[in-house]
Amino acid sequence: MSKIYTSADQLVGKTPLLELVHIEKSEGLEAKVLGKLEYFNPAGSVKDRIAKAMIDDAEQKGLLKPGSVIIEPTSGNTG
Repeated sequence: MSKIYTSADQLVGKTPLLELVHIEKSEGLEAKVLGKLEYFNPAGSVKDRIAKAMIDDAEQKGLLKPGSVIIEPTSGNTG
């Protein structure tokens, strides 16, 4: 049976690897080529990892407490 999670943040970073066999064959490679499927993160992005790390860090330092508001001010590619 699959593990059952109770919070979306528990899923961040638990993205699968996929062997890119078609690239290995088409390029005649002997090495394995792997792709990390970051779109399996809760918000569908590699940015989920850095967001979780920043929030965890702020909580550990006491800068962010339950009920706090987080404002993400960037409009670009993570800043």
